[in-house]
Amino acid sequence: VQLQASGGGLVQAGGSLRLSCAASGRSSFSRDSMGWLRQAPGKERENVAAISWNENTYYADSVKGRFTISRDNAKNTVYLQMNSLKPEDTAVYYCAVDFEAGPFVPTTRATAYDYWGQGTQVTVSS
Repeated sequence: VQLQASGGGLVQAGGSLRLSCAASGRSSFSRDSMGWLRQAPGKERENVAAISWNENTYYADSVKGRFTISRDNAKNTVYLQMNSLKPEDTAVYYCAVDFEAGPFVPTTRATAYDYWGQGTQVTVSS
């Protein structure tokens, strides 16, 4: 499995970024939950958002109302639209997959993911 994340960068507080993740190497991701983890220096890895095959979603309380996760099942791609960014959103963001979670279940725990790709840095300046 390969998860190729892109879209990170430097943005001022209040700005927006859109992360993308292209998944490959598996015949179907239809029973998998896809999501985004993030890890800031000195902090534990956090499950930011997740989405099931049929587009049920989960969000961490810290990003509710600001971030939106979506997926294009035909392209095996998952997105994270991040609005109203804050300096505390600064972290390395990782695309992740929870194999066989079922088509209706978004992943809620960071430790439940089976695989994650190389991260993309998001830096929000104040």
